Formats: sequence, C-alpha cells, structure tokens
Amino acid sequence: MTTETLVEIKDLNFSYDKRPILKGVNMTMPHGKVIAIMGGSGCGKTTLLRLIGGAVTPSSGYVKVANQVVHELSRNELFLLRRKMSMLFQFGALFTDLSVFDNVAFQMREHTDLPESVIRDLVLMKLHAVGLRGAHNLMPAELSGGMARRVALARSIALDPMLVMYDEPFAGLDPISLSVIGNLIRRLTDALGMTSIVVTHDVEASLKIVDYVYFISEGVIAAQGTPAEVSESVSPFVHQFVHGEMDGPVPFHYPAETYATDLNLESNFA
Repeated sequence: MTTETLVEIKDLNFSYDKRPILKGVNMTMPHGKVIAIMGGSGCGKTTLLRLIGGAVTPSSGYVKVANQVVHELSRNELFLLRRKMSMLFQFGALFTDLSVFDNVAFQMREHTDLPESVIRDLVLMKLHAVGLRGAHNLMPAELSGGMARRVALARSIALDPMLVMYDEPFAGLDPISLSVIGNLIRRLTDALGMTSIVVTHDVEASLKIVDYVYFISEGVIAAQGTPAEVSESVSPFVHQFVHGEMDGPVPFHYPAETYATDLNLESNFA
C-alpha cells in the first residue's frame, strides 16, 4: 500500500480501565481505498473507529488523520476535522421523526449556509446515488432494512467527506441488500475519491469490494493483506476466520480444567 496516507495508526495502545483492548497496533490507510477491519466480537474493531473519530483517547501511540494527531487536537480543531469525516452506524441510526429527505439534509442545514434550493438539489443527488430519490418523502418506519441502510449511506456522504467509517454495514441484510450496499461502498469510494474503513464480520461480501484487510485478534494485528493474499493465506487464524471454522487459534472452549477434573470437583460449582 504505497499511495498517499490519509489515516496512520502508530504503536496504538488502548485500555478500558485496566483491561487492555488494543496492544501496539499499526495501520496505514491510503486515500481513495476501501480498508476492511475484521476480527471476532470484542477484539477492538469498533474501538478503533472511536479512536479515529476522537471519541476516546489512546493510552499511548497515536492516530493521525490528514496529518493531524487526533488526540492532540483542541475541541474546535477536532470538530473541524470531524466535518470531513462521516460514520455509517450498524443499523443506520436515522432520525425517526424526520423524513428521508430531511435525514439527508440535516448535516447541510446544520453545518452550511446553503440556500434551501441548493440543499434540495444536493439531497436529491445523494439519494439518486443510492437509488432512493423516489423515496425522499418516506419516513424511516416505512423503509425496509436495506433501504434504511442506503438512506444512512446517502446521509453519510452528504458533505462529501474525505473519510467514511462503516460499523458492520452488512449486518441483518438479505443477500440482495447486502450486495447493493457492498457495491455502493465501492462505487462511492471510487467516485468521490474518499477513504472507506469497513468494520465487518462478513468475509465473503468484504473481500469482493475492499483493497486491503486487517485482522485483529486479542488486541493485535494477527494478519493483513490484499483480498487475494488473504484468500490464499496459510495463517491458521486467517484460515479459521475466512472459513468460519469452529475451533482453531480462536478456541471453541473457554479455558478450564479438564472435563474429568471438573466432574470430580463438586466444590467448583457450589
């Protein structure tokens, strides 16, 4: 990965209280690429997004976005940086009392002085990009899960961000909607020249659209590579994750005494 870097993560450590979550993580995310972050539940994937957005502060190391160390920014500087970033939450997180149109228009009205006539044209343009211009008058309760995710995607690109972060964008979608969202992430990344960071468990959908993959296990980068490299990897962890195997480097059984020992020690269950 040799193109210009937008996000640089260097020797990053983070803990909740005394519980380490990320341990010496290093990542490089170039402009205009789709980067996937994969790993088991609780491995620190969403925490990484929170660190990139400045919601939490690293214990040591740093996250640098557009050559700015995020945790060193002042409140105003952080808010200015966040206006160039966007987030698509796992289930869309649309404003339930606002129409599709007003959901997408919200950021434009909040952060710009554009006249309503220009906002109208821009909103319809964003909705057209995700195939939902005709749904602009609908309320979120009238949308299917896939449609709601597409509206959320239109909202996330409302201000043409340089970086969009996706937290499990494929969760709960049927195969058609999943394919649509995946293709939209790829197409919009290429068309807008932005960087997309996709946190996901969906290996099959992700490997079709991403440029590079990082696997996290127990707080460290267990493996990384292009989709082709990942598919051909002989790493036991990558093989287990890609093929969804029940047991391997990530064990099925929680650490315990032998089964025979527990059967003979009634006091363990008193």
